[in-house]
Order: sequence, then C-alpha cells, then structure tokens
Amino acid sequence: MSYVDGYVLAVPRKNKSDYVRLAEEAAVVFKEHGALSVVENWADDVPDGVHTSFPMAVQCEDGEDVVFSWIAWPSREARDKGNKAAMADPRFQDWDPSKMPFDGKRMIFGGFVTIVER
Repeated sequence: MSYVDGYVLAVPRKNKSDYVRLAEEAAVVFKEHGALSVVENWADDVPDGVHTSFPMAVQCEDGEDVVFSWIAWPSREARDKGNKAAMADPRFQDWDPSKMPFDGKRMIFGGFVTIVER
C-alpha cells in the first residue's frame, strides 16, 4: 500500500494564481524526489459547519477558500527520503516563507498509511 501526505489550508482568493504556480513548482520537485502523484484541490462545494468543517479547521476568513491536497508516495520510507531531499532541493531554498500565498500557521498536515486503495 502507498503512503499519503495530506494537507488542508486556507488561501485568499486573490492569491489563487500565485498558489497554483507554487503548487505546480512544488509538484515537480516532489515527483523528482519520488512522489507518485501530487493532487491539489480548490474548494467548490465546502459548506460551513456547526461543529466541524474544512473552513472551521483552517479558520477560513472572508475572501479565503479551502485547499485540500495530498502527495502519494510508494511507502513511508520513500516519503521520508523524498521529503528530506525536497526540503534540501535548491528550488525550495529560494522560497521565502513570509511571502507564501497562504498563512502556513493555519495549515493542517500529516502522513497517512493507506488502508483501502482500489
């Protein structure tokens, strides 16, 4: 079974094109370092919740949308090695965290063992 890094974040609508550009650049790096696929999804039908919801989870503000994404890897070992290599990749060194098109403090992320894959 594969291993997946998943993440959810809020992105200001005005920054959508900047986020897409960043995501496309990052996908190239992750795939070169072993990722099977990189999938980025912009909210289309994501309702506000009463107790829980995607917007609540990332403290979505007016003018922001939720992005739900994942990177699939062959295994946890491949992910650990690939993430380490990606973070050391010179293309990532040029990115200024203070100039990201989203607030990284509200990003939710984690690694998941795949239990069903069809």
